[in-house]
Amino acid sequence: MIDFFARHRATFDKALHACANRYSWTAYPESPSSRIHGEELPRAGKARFEALLGGDYPLSQPGETGRTGAEVSPYTGQPLGITYPKMDVERLYSAVAEGMPDWRRAAPDTRTGVCLEILHRCAGQLFENAHATMHTSGQSFIMAFAGSGANALDRGLEALAYAYKAMADVPVSAHWEREFGKGGAARLEKQYRLVPRGVGVIICCATFPLWNGYPALCANLATGNPVVLKPHPSAILPVAMLVSVAREVLAEAGFDPNLVSLVADTREEPATLALLEHPATAMVDFTGSPAFGQWLEQNCRDKLVYTETAGCNSVVIESTDDLPAMAAAIAHSLCQASAQMCTSVQNIHIPAQGILAGDTAVSFDAVAAAIVGAVEVHLQNPQVLCGTLVDDSILATIARYRILAQTHGKLLRDSGPLDYPDFPAARTASPLILQLSAVERELYRDEVFGPVSFVIKGDSAADCLRDATANARERGAITSHVYSVNEAFLAEAVEAYHAAGASVACNLRGMPINFAAAYSDYHVTGLNPAGNACLTDLAFVASRFRIVQSKRMV
Repeated sequence: MIDFFARHRATFDKALHACANRYSWTAYPESPSSRIHGEELPRAGKARFEALLGGDYPLSQPGETGRTGAEVSPYTGQPLGITYPKMDVERLYSAVAEGMPDWRRAAPDTRTGVCLEILHRCAGQLFENAHATMHTSGQSFIMAFAGSGANALDRGLEALAYAYKAMADVPVSAHWEREFGKGGAARLEKQYRLVPRGVGVIICCATFPLWNGYPALCANLATGNPVVLKPHPSAILPVAMLVSVAREVLAEAGFDPNLVSLVADTREEPATLALLEHPATAMVDFTGSPAFGQWLEQNCRDKLVYTETAGCNSVVIESTDDLPAMAAAIAHSLCQASAQMCTSVQNIHIPAQGILAGDTAVSFDAVAAAIVGAVEVHLQNPQVLCGTLVDDSILATIARYRILAQTHGKLLRDSGPLDYPDFPAARTASPLILQLSAVERELYRDEVFGPVSFVIKGDSAADCLRDATANARERGAITSHVYSVNEAFLAEAVEAYHAAGASVACNLRGMPINFAAAYSDYHVTGLNPAGNACLTDLAFVASRFRIVQSKRMV
């Protein structure tokens, strides 16, 4: 048997060390630059992606009843023309069960090594995966390579490290001895065994298909559980690529490849419910809309459910020592991936009396204008930063808020199509920014998916903070930001956000403020409605197995 664990031990040890010490590190290349990779790798990756178009995806699984798939590129408006196995869930699960005993008996080092090899080979196909993500999820190529590629792989490696730590905490055996009365010492030998829960279903999202795909796969597979990946109907290809790699590695390691499988579907013929209702499904990992995430939490109580959804991410501005830099940082978040990230800023709270920028008093209108102006600067190169819209429904959302602006608040910036010379048919929209007051708070208290944001006039900085943290506590938040040069206000803000179950960043600028660093940032707290799971902590992995024991007298 190939010792994949030994092959990747140096990388894995570095991941364990990074998790323990929380510094900046990545195991995978984040840039697609030809200066790093040369000219041939990018060309070959694009060619491999293009070779898949218009045909049957090369994946054979037990229980196939036909073909399915209806992905359309948001860049070209044309169908990808790729079909995937349409699965009979009952027959698939029967095949999955056959490989479970051998996988359950495998040592944690062996299972971890298989996962490490899967991540390594997926890193080797970052270019074709980036094209696949670009033409399904609508991300720019650079974002698809980094965010859905290298950064997602890092989250997978991080989850693997925590799974290994959780399993390593349980010894294989122990000697136990104790005196009971006058009968002498009782001596026991105890054996401990890790028992996996069962099948883990991973429901992937449309915009970042592998953001939870890699971590949930590693968390489940390493702890002995088979995995069924259910991609979003509009973004199947990136997930199928992961499944192909995983099955290949499992087979080479001497295990049943059906321990990892794909169940693709379409909007017209969904397959999710059949997976959720199957009695062998023990765990569900979900990234996507808050509505479905809450439904899963409420209706799948017989299973372990891990959710990461979204919230109304906020910025509270009390003061700043660099107004242009602050405005640029906020505007970048409004533009990046067309605000289709779970970390995108939505609500920008500014006190009605304005703020201090250095020693200068700046009015509310001037602060808002600075943010709008910074958006215009970022839109000078929109294809790289904004990408496209994943779904037509986002255009309808933008239209709805444009109409609301006629009777509520003030439209600070209207949305319009972006010009992409390389892709004239691309589905795009620039940020729409609507000014409101707390009176209209029901308009901004839930996530509005896509490039719609709100500049909210509060009575004071304290009122802004109260509104933002109440929304985080009651409706959810994944990222929160505060800008202030007042240390007392910053301390108050940190305490208020933490009391609301939300993390907060103070005075970020000169970097993408959407960015959450693997091995360092705990992504989602599980303490507010934006999700119940965290990428990544021990709670994300430790309940995916349980412990049984045997003991005998010696």
